[in-house]
Amino acid sequence: MSGDKAEQSAPAFEGRRWLFPSAVVHEFDPDTERSGRRPRRTVRDWLVDFSCFLLAVLIGLAGADAVTGDPNTPHSLALVDQWLGALACAAIWLRRRWPVGLAVVMLPVGFVSGTAGGASLIAFFTLAVHRPFKYVGLIGGISVAGIPLYFWWRPEPGLPYLAAVALTLLLTVSAIACGLLVRSKRQLMLSLRDRARRAETEAQLRAEQAQRLAREAIAREMHDVLAHRLTLLSVHAGGLEFRPDAPREEIVRAAGVIRESAHEALQDLREIIGVLRAGEPDESGRPQPTLGALDALVAESREAGMKVTLDNRVTDPAAVPASVGRTAYRIAQEGLTNARKHAPGTEVTVSVTGAPGEGLTVSVRNPAPDGEVPPVPGSGQGLIGLTERATLAGGRLAYGPEGYGGFGVRGWLPWGEPG
Repeated sequence: MSGDKAEQSAPAFEGRRWLFPSAVVHEFDPDTERSGRRPRRTVRDWLVDFSCFLLAVLIGLAGADAVTGDPNTPHSLALVDQWLGALACAAIWLRRRWPVGLAVVMLPVGFVSGTAGGASLIAFFTLAVHRPFKYVGLIGGISVAGIPLYFWWRPEPGLPYLAAVALTLLLTVSAIACGLLVRSKRQLMLSLRDRARRAETEAQLRAEQAQRLAREAIAREMHDVLAHRLTLLSVHAGGLEFRPDAPREEIVRAAGVIRESAHEALQDLREIIGVLRAGEPDESGRPQPTLGALDALVAESREAGMKVTLDNRVTDPAAVPASVGRTAYRIAQEGLTNARKHAPGTEVTVSVTGAPGEGLTVSVRNPAPDGEVPPVPGSGQGLIGLTERATLAGGRLAYGPEGYGGFGVRGWLPWGEPG
């Protein structure tokens, strides 16, 4: 997990940051964004800023030459025009830091200085790139509305009034449109990046959820298997403890059941631990029990001293789908385990009925025990897991005390028609 976090917190454009604007790098790099500092110019920013400054200077020189050659413009006004234009070109280097302020200042400056026309276009372009449309619409609208007044006050020498207004309008609108296009492309890039990050996060969450569900399924399997085995061990070990004078044959048989149950429990535990270490199910292990193994389960319980009656009305257990049969087996196994723990010595009835299209019904019932049975720690957890398992299989499980003082577990599982 530490490696994943390191990868996630790494700079977004390591090795090629100079190709991107500092504003985009600032949005993509979480470390820069969290620091709260203003993004530093990249190599690309310096090239673009110098190009914009050079363009503003060239347009300003053309404007200064036109103002100097205009006989209707006094020398003092031409000098003020040129100084304002020079200051406006120098202010281009502040366009990234204060785009709105620069554009607002350029409104009156551009109205009195023809030399500052190029700087005004760059300022409006920067405003459209870095700020929302409400600022662009307001400031750009004021600038466009003032263009006819400017040429009415200061006619362009050698150019008709309408042509001068139309050309300046075209240049201003084009600069703003180019800025809006650049902003939309950056927003699209950022939205795609955010979408990719969300997709990665969702994929990681899905993988973690799938892993968690798999481990929960393994834990349920561990409970179903080991609870049955360990209950057998407890019953036979208790019999040997309370009947040390039992016949030799009975002691040998109980010891054999204890040895076999312990061996089976250890083998099941090794398989489950192997699955947990591998992180995925072990398909090469022992096959999971299905409905066909129900007879062996009942026989094993009878050997442990239980009184079990099996009423299996399914004529062909092999026709039951494997997942349905496995869930039915676990229901019967949990019911027998609970009866052995909470109602020892009683006769347990296991019933299995069903057919394709009707579903499979499994029930385990036992009467009330003769005497008082001490409570067993952790009781009920297996039935909760079985309820979840039956629900995931598309069925249902009900359990609880019955009218005659006993306890019953009844589950229904879907069994569709053969395809």
